[in-house]
Amino acid sequence: MRKYHALPVALLAALALTACQDGTGTKDEGAAHPEPASATVTATHPAENGDSGTETSGATGTQGTTGATGTEGMSGATGTQPTKGDKTAKGDKTVKGDKAAKGATATRVSCNGSNTTVTAQPVRRPLNHMLLTVKNTGSKMCDLTYYPVLRFDEMQWVPRPIKDSKPQAVTTLAPGESGYAGVSLSAADGSGEWGTTSHKLTVGFQGRTPNSDGGPSALPTLPAKGVYYDSTLTVTYWLRDMDDALTY
Repeated sequence: MRKYHALPVALLAALALTACQDGTGTKDEGAAHPEPASATVTATHPAENGDSGTETSGATGTQGTTGATGTEGMSGATGTQPTKGDKTAKGDKTVKGDKAAKGATATRVSCNGSNTTVTAQPVRRPLNHMLLTVKNTGSKMCDLTYYPVLRFDEMQWVPRPIKDSKPQAVTTLAPGESGYAGVSLSAADGSGEWGTTSHKLTVGFQGRTPNSDGGPSALPTLPAKGVYYDSTLTVTYWLRDMDDALTY
């Protein structure tokens, strides 16, 4: 008589469980595998966060390609938007502005000692006055801005301008034209101080802003006997009319 050994209870239970999982005794691994569900989440989640598709799509998919090299990517790097920006930077408006600025520079310069001749001549009337005449000897229109900065000999102070003589607009000289400034040298009643006779005069020019450098100065010749001035020395703004310059 053969003796049969009973299988362990645990092994029997395991075999029974395996046979019951799909009713055929075969394990349905596809139904229980978690990867498809996980892949679905992966495809949705990055898109919600502004990423580009699935993990594979993030490298080569439509969204990923758009982010790196697509239409938006090209717009950010070399596409339509930057091209329009370049056109704006180099467009008609900028070019016209540059041409206008260059045109103004080409036709208008500052009057100074390099493109004018300056004379200084004492006058009989009014008393103790001198007339400065600036003639444009250049080929371009030039602006006489503000008032002349005068320096007799080595004086250490600048004569005050006569505010009432300030013109409505800058005095502009075409080639060959002249502008003027009147100089009140000394007080007619002798009330001025530090009176002295000078034999040298330097006429300085101002730039586009007050007290800025307008270019080379001029050294007009004074009469042989010199010019007497005192502490009341004042000067008008640059004016177009000689009579106006001698009014103050």
